[in-house]
Amino acid sequence: SSGINAEWPLRPGDISGSGDFVATSSHDKSIRIWERTDEPLVLEDERETARELQYEQSLVASQDTTIPGENADNEAESAGKKSMETVRAAERIMEAIEVYREDTAKQQEYEEALLVDKTAPPPDQHIILSSLNVSGSDYVLDVIKKVRPSELEESLLVLPFHYICDILILLNEWLLNKKSVELCCKCTFFLLRVHHNQIVANKVLVNVIESLNKTTRDVVKEVKDVIGFNLAALKFLQLDQQDTNESFFKDFTGKVKDVKRKKRAILKTVAS
Repeated sequence: SSGINAEWPLRPGDISGSGDFVATSSHDKSIRIWERTDEPLVLEDERETARELQYEQSLVASQDTTIPGENADNEAESAGKKSMETVRAAERIMEAIEVYREDTAKQQEYEEALLVDKTAPPPDQHIILSSLNVSGSDYVLDVIKKVRPSELEESLLVLPFHYICDILILLNEWLLNKKSVELCCKCTFFLLRVHHNQIVANKVLVNVIESLNKTTRDVVKEVKDVIGFNLAALKFLQLDQQDTNESFFKDFTGKVKDVKRKKRAILKTVAS
C-alpha cells in the first residue's frame, strides 16, 4: 500500500465493513488507505529498502565526478555515476581479490614447504575457485568482466588503493597472457591516470609499472597488426568482388524474392 511511506506514528483509523481496507491518519495531516493482500508485510525489509534508496540518493546528490588529479575545467569526468550498483560491483571485485590473495598465499607457502620436504601435500584450493575450476587471477578477471562497461570506471574509483596495487599486478599478468586485451588496457589507463601520484610514490610498483609499460605496448602493437591484416584482407575481397561484378547477397536476394512471390500467389488463390 502507499501507506508504507507515511510518517510515523500512525494514529488509529477505521476498518471497512468487508475488512479489506483500513484508513489511518498521521501527524503530518495525511490520510492513508491500507489494502489487505495475501503477501506478508515484513517491516524490516521495507525499512531496508527505504534506507538503500535514501543512501543511493545521497550518493548521487553528493558525488563529484571529476577525476582526481585532473583539472575540472578540462571536462575530465567519469562517464558513469556512483550508485548502489557501482558500490556492489566494487565489493564483488574486492571479494574476488581477497580470494586471489588467499590462494596466492597458500601457493607461496606450498612452494616454501617443497624446499624443505619434497613430499609436502599441495594446499586445498579455495572453495569458489574449486567449484568454478579457475585460478585466482582468472576469477578476478571474470568478476571484472561482469561489471557493466558504464559502471566499470566508477566501481574502480570506489576501491581502496591497496586493492589497486593487486589489480595492477594482475593486469600485467593478464596482458602477458593476452587475456581480454581491450578491457585490460582500459582499466590500466584509467587507474594510471587516477592514481598516478600514489603509484609513482610506491616503490613496490616500480617494477610492475615498467613491465606494464613494455607489455602493453607489445600487446597493443600485436593486436593492431592483426586488425590491420584483417582489414587489408577484407578490402582485397571487396575489390575482387567488384572486379568480377559479383555480390555476396545476390543469390540470397533472389531466393527471398521468389519466396515472397510464391506467398503472394498463394494469398491470391485463397482470396479468390
